[in-house]
Amino acid sequence: MAGKKGFAAVPSLRARARRATPGALALGGNAPQASALVRDAADALAVCVDAWLDALRSRNYSESTLEGRAFSLRFFAAWAQERDVTRAAEVTRPILEAYQRWLSRYEQKPGKRLSWSTQRERIGTLRDWFRWLTRQNILLHNPASELELPRPERRLPVSGLSRDELARLLAVPDVADPLGLRDRALLEVLYATGLRRSELCRLECPDVNPERGTVTVRQGKGKKDRVVPLGGRAAAWVKRYVDEVRPRLVLDGRTPTLFLTAYGAGFNPDVVSGMVSAWMTRAGLEKRGSCHLLRHTCATHMLEGGADIRFIQQLLGHEKLETTAIYTEVTIRQLLEVHARCHPSARVDPTANPATTPPPTT
Repeated sequence: MAGKKGFAAVPSLRARARRATPGALALGGNAPQASALVRDAADALAVCVDAWLDALRSRNYSESTLEGRAFSLRFFAAWAQERDVTRAAEVTRPILEAYQRWLSRYEQKPGKRLSWSTQRERIGTLRDWFRWLTRQNILLHNPASELELPRPERRLPVSGLSRDELARLLAVPDVADPLGLRDRALLEVLYATGLRRSELCRLECPDVNPERGTVTVRQGKGKKDRVVPLGGRAAAWVKRYVDEVRPRLVLDGRTPTLFLTAYGAGFNPDVVSGMVSAWMTRAGLEKRGSCHLLRHTCATHMLEGGADIRFIQQLLGHEKLETTAIYTEVTIRQLLEVHARCHPSARVDPTANPATTPPPTT
């Protein structure tokens, strides 16, 4: 028999959370697996990886950056260990070139290879790591010094949702149910502020000021703080969620996290992505993406509304203006208006027969 759904399931979910291993399922997802890499020498690949990560941590790199680089390096170390290469001194340029060729053919899933940007990131991490090993005199020479990165791709982001599609998505959560009201507030914040999913999950109650209409993003990407506008509609939904729903979800009054699960804990970013994807499916939307699609939608709608690109850069927390400028290539409403006003073919009656319509005169 199926269990209870919605807000009625909160007591049973809380009981299951208490029975779970402390910390193992606090935010959802699988528990980390123990590493099987060889650590029998001071210059073992796994030992060198840990040493470099400690050095980066002492330089105040963010944990998300460290996790990404650790995954890339341990992925390489596991590949090398399968070929009986376990020490840093045993890695040569031909080995790295063989790994790069293998990486270009590697499939995460059947028929799905790594993108070129992911390959650039992993090879670039290897080059930085071996440069550091050479500077620390762990290696006498850098085998990755002449390793070439794949050519970068210039892809446009997925086009954002139209206003009609956005309205259909926002109408999916049942606001008559307390959890549905929480979900509606979560969607409104994502769309109004353009936050990244990790930034949304880290939001705390003092960071949101509905009266002032602002959200303070603390330790965003690159460990940078910023203040962004919330907007009147999103502020109203957040205030309603905080007044009516959050007190019934929180287990410990000292919990500062704004958006809480039925377990009374903060959200895992992957869980939020899964929820948004499910809502998009229920809304009948066929576009790919979830939380980041709402971020694209926020930037696109502001640009179409006449916002200066530098204000959008500040809103999204981009370090470089070039990252934000890509939205000018997605939003072509102004280009369509200029084309309709200036191009001769745009002034031809669309209901006329193309075979009998004379060409425009200059």
